[in-house]
Amino acid sequence: VVKGRASLTQEKEKFAHEHEEMKNLEAIVQEIKPTALIGVAAIGGAFSEQILKDMAAFNERPIIFALSNPTSKAECSAEQCYKITKGRAIFASGSPFDPVTLPNGQTLYPGQGNNSYVFPGVALGVVACGLRQITDNIFLTTAEVIAQQVSDKHLEEGRLYPPLNTIRDVSLKIAEKIVKDAYQEKTATVYPEPQNKEAFVRSQMYSTDYDQILPDCYSWPEEVQKIQTKVDQ
Repeated sequence: VVKGRASLTQEKEKFAHEHEEMKNLEAIVQEIKPTALIGVAAIGGAFSEQILKDMAAFNERPIIFALSNPTSKAECSAEQCYKITKGRAIFASGSPFDPVTLPNGQTLYPGQGNNSYVFPGVALGVVACGLRQITDNIFLTTAEVIAQQVSDKHLEEGRLYPPLNTIRDVSLKIAEKIVKDAYQEKTATVYPEPQNKEAFVRSQMYSTDYDQILPDCYSWPEEVQKIQTKVDQ
């Protein structure tokens, strides 16, 4: 994005470079030497081998986000990115990719930048406390909570997001934070305010599990088990 570009939107202005317009992505990368590439144009293979090599040459930890869907439209695969950058890239994708094992035996788990990490927890929190309005701050808070669920071990494995199989726990944390903030900011409509926010949110979570297979059974009261056999005289 350059400042002389026609129809430059306000959101892009602060990121625009003082540079003549260029069309070839490989030439742009070599000229600008960016620290991050974010692909959202659905042009499959746009991040070529040369681009990935250059990004690794310019940066100790190049940021490569190939966010286009489906997989056929991804700018590069996780395997291409990790192997060409020798595992140094900070990678995320829009499509799911399998773990990648490098020649040194290290296995990296690509993060999937998907809104499935966001909307379950946001919806749960909003519904649980009857939030009056969904603001931009809700999503900033959500991003912070998701980031807090990424451990040092996850980072060592190349993950930028918590494992997807922990989504219920992640959603609980998001909803709990939304509920806490809502009561603090007086934007909740469900009262009285629950003291234990985590337990309150957990009670609102839907489960497809049955507590037991058999229906509930009860003992018949003893006093009604006696059969009258003699008619009173």
